[in-house]
Amino acid sequence: MSKLLEPDALRGRPTLADVAAAAGVGVATVDRVLNGRRPVREGTADRVLAAAERIGYHGSGLIRQRLLAATRPRRRFGFLLQKSGDAFYQAIGTAAVRAATEAREVRAEATVVYVDELAPRRIADELLRLGGRCDAVACVAVDHPHVTRAVSDLAARGVPVFTLLSDLSAPDRAGYVGLDSRKLGRTAAWLVARTAARPGRVAVFVGSHRYLGQEMCEIGFRSYFREHARDFQLLETAVNLDDPAVAYPFTLELLQRYPDLVGLYDAGGGREGIIRALREEDRTGLAVVCNELTEATRAALIDGIVSTVLALPVDEFCAAAVAGMVEAIAGGPPAGLRQRVLPFRIYVPENVDLS
Repeated sequence: MSKLLEPDALRGRPTLADVAAAAGVGVATVDRVLNGRRPVREGTADRVLAAAERIGYHGSGLIRQRLLAATRPRRRFGFLLQKSGDAFYQAIGTAAVRAATEAREVRAEATVVYVDELAPRRIADELLRLGGRCDAVACVAVDHPHVTRAVSDLAARGVPVFTLLSDLSAPDRAGYVGLDSRKLGRTAAWLVARTAARPGRVAVFVGSHRYLGQEMCEIGFRSYFREHARDFQLLETAVNLDDPAVAYPFTLELLQRYPDLVGLYDAGGGREGIIRALREEDRTGLAVVCNELTEATRAALIDGIVSTVLALPVDEFCAAAVAGMVEAIAGGPPAGLRQRVLPFRIYVPENVDLS
């Protein structure tokens, strides 16, 4: 240990030994406090910090950070996501765990639960179960009275519930984190109208009409065409349950029924099934817009199957969700609904990375 202290001693700066002497403890104790090693009693650690600051020890800032980190309250945040096999939701789950770990105000852990079916009662049950073991919850859910009741029940227990990607009509929700879905839909419409080879039929897919976010995407998409591109004909919206196995045969049938199709917008999931059908039918001339940059959509962009991807900034999204939950459980009623709307990213074949 003496060799480690020599450089500071030679420069005339206070050393660990000086801090130990000023605090009335051993050098090993100061080292444990400085490096976050346990166990050190709280009173002893505070005395070491006070001594370090009093004598001007250069590592006093780090000691303060260590003590603050050690005294942060422990919190568990729950994330209820859809479709465990979906690469997009897997990416969100991974980023959510990382964002919780990186939270500064609390020592947080994230619990991620996936629901593979869209049944409202099942989602509500999972939400209640997750909320029973977490301090705050964030969820992707369909809008339904069962879900609204679950949100209200959790709020009554003091567990704030945030909506992710798709908002809910539940009055007791704590906030929303996601994109401006209407703007997303209008942007998709602008892209289809501008990149289609000619005016013609355009298909629209959603996962469920009970996702308010997807509904707003559809509303925005259709409103743009009504306002700016009335020479296009929009087909009746198709529901694919965000399931590639459902989206694939439906897309095949659509392409065969409408050989004059000029555009397609997938406002929800099931994108892998849509891309598979487009590849098999060799329909590279369509103006195709879908959501979220995954391995499948990246490859489809590069191969010219998809013309544009509108993507959520996943890391920033999860960090915002965690920040909202931290704020919600800190105490005190909010001035209003906590809302964080993030800008989406636009990818085309010319700006997408290969990996």
